[in-house]
Amino acid sequence: MPDEIVLKKEEAEALGMKACLACGAAISSARSLVDATLSAANYGPPTLGFPHLVDYLEGFREGRINCEPRPHLARAFPAFLVSDADRGIAQLGFDLAFPDLLDAVRNFGVAVFTQTNSYTTGELGYYVRRLCNEGVIGLAATNANAMMVAQAGGPVVYSTNPMAFGFPLGEDTPPIIIDQASSATAFVNIVRAGQEGKPLPEGWAVDADGNATQDAEKALEGALLPFGRRKGANVALLVEMLSAGLSGGPWSLDTPDFRSGTTSPAVGLTVVAIMPGRGTDGRIDRALRQARRLREKGVHIPGVTGVDYHKTSGEFAIPRGVYRTIAAIAN
Repeated sequence: MPDEIVLKKEEAEALGMKACLACGAAISSARSLVDATLSAANYGPPTLGFPHLVDYLEGFREGRINCEPRPHLARAFPAFLVSDADRGIAQLGFDLAFPDLLDAVRNFGVAVFTQTNSYTTGELGYYVRRLCNEGVIGLAATNANAMMVAQAGGPVVYSTNPMAFGFPLGEDTPPIIIDQASSATAFVNIVRAGQEGKPLPEGWAVDADGNATQDAEKALEGALLPFGRRKGANVALLVEMLSAGLSGGPWSLDTPDFRSGTTSPAVGLTVVAIMPGRGTDGRIDRALRQARRLREKGVHIPGVTGVDYHKTSGEFAIPRGVYRTIAAIAN
């Protein structure tokens, strides 16, 4: 028996919408979340997309996500947008602000969107990919509840604190999308290894006593390690300041667990939008030539290498267990 269920786009979309609505989510929240889920399933890592949708569905049902939020958007400065997600999903607040963000960046060259009081952001590359599809450079940062130490043997102080960067390369080429955690791996990879009973690579995590472990279950009770030791911890701090510091949201140390309880994690998200020069400057064409040059030298270009950007999400392969969970909720 195959370990995956393959659905056409329309079937996957309908399944996601039905499950969200069955959990009490408003249509606007369901629409934003399903759009982001399909994008993550198409372009993001396999641990996101529909497997991560289950976390959202449980969040709706258990009260960690406001099913009918009313995000509030304000302008602190002409090109500085501030959003309160009203304990809803981050994607909805971003969707509502997106037209204003594009208008601001096209008028001022640089614009900032910062948001707090939302559930976790999901695939962070989604936000910068949205900008790249409009010919705009994007940089995004977010935090969540603390699950990473700054150094082995130290206390848990940061989330995985990912950051994402996107640079458009033109209409006929996928954009460069760098989406990575400050930790040695993403938290969802630890969860997946635990579910599949697989060992972790060395250097990913420590157990509850601060000892190195390759046991995923012990890692879930312990903490993640930063990539590159102090360098990764420094990046985590940078992300913490951009996300929680700039948005006014809770620090990772003060953020509730996004997978348990009834309290919203209320995390921060910051997205910086940048115009790639004037249209006549040729910055995008120049970047495309450089990306091709690097590929010819064997360099992996994130978001480009191995990506068929014109694949219109015709089919989605969903792990059988994940499909059954979502289908049971939907029905």
